[in-house]
Amino acid sequence: MIHHMSELPGMAAVLVSELRDKEIQVDRMRFRHNLERLGECIAWDLAKQLKFQSLPVETPLGMAEGKKLARQPVLATILRAGLPMHHGFLRVFDQADCSYVSAYRKYHPGGDFEIAVEYVSSPDLTGRDLILIDPMLATGASIVQVYKALIQRGKPEQVHVVCAIASQEGIQMVRKSLPAEVHIWAGAIDEETTARGYIVPGLGDAGDLAFGEKL
Repeated sequence: MIHHMSELPGMAAVLVSELRDKEIQVDRMRFRHNLERLGECIAWDLAKQLKFQSLPVETPLGMAEGKKLARQPVLATILRAGLPMHHGFLRVFDQADCSYVSAYRKYHPGGDFEIAVEYVSSPDLTGRDLILIDPMLATGASIVQVYKALIQRGKPEQVHVVCAIASQEGIQMVRKSLPAEVHIWAGAIDEETTARGYIVPGLGDAGDLAFGEKL
């Protein structure tokens, strides 16, 4: 299932527009904050797909029926670009468990690349709601490799992939390689990717814009 947040009323489309705007992007703090806010917007909507249970709540004047999550999700973030959206999700799921994965493009002569996964920190994922967060779903290779690394820690019951911008190529890769019932949450969906695997028009390199250029 694909959830395209820009089709919903509210601020999601405005935030995506600001994330794309090269004049606004020069303000690094605002770029990070917009990613955080978009993450929070998506998290509130994604929560509707999770399971809740009733519980009694004692007020100063009596008893009321309340709700709580049946289980806390696991927020899995690809370092470093995913951190701002991750923080937005933590504002909603403030008791969630967290996974962190170091994954990057390792280029070969000629421009081809592979995804190198070098660090994984994760709780047991067995029967959990796994939320994979990465601002750009370009070729989909990073999400697929990170998912394969994470399920060595147990098989989740639900899988959600969250991004600010997705390409059609990335969506197809995820739907082919991850469980059939995976949910994809995208602030916007773009049609093209370049030969080097960047989304067009996209927004550029989210990690560099948030945290500075890397060597």
